[in-house]
Amino acid sequence: MIITVAGNKKEYEDGINVATLIEQENVETPQYVTVSINEEFIESGSFDSHVLKEGDEVEFLYFMGGGK
Repeated sequence: MIITVAGNKKEYEDGINVATLIEQENVETPQYVTVSINEEFIESGSFDSHVLKEGDEVEFLYFMGGGK
């Protein structure tokens, strides 16, 4: 199936979940990543159970601290 990850269309096996996608995409510091699918945030506790579908758009977001 084809899904869009960070703006790039890619092919993945059917039934892939968010946790597996994070592994396959070699996401740095996966414990700190926030995932949005079709512009909706996914709870980190559901990464194992959330199965992606054909045409989904996935973004990996990192919130960084900063300032004084």
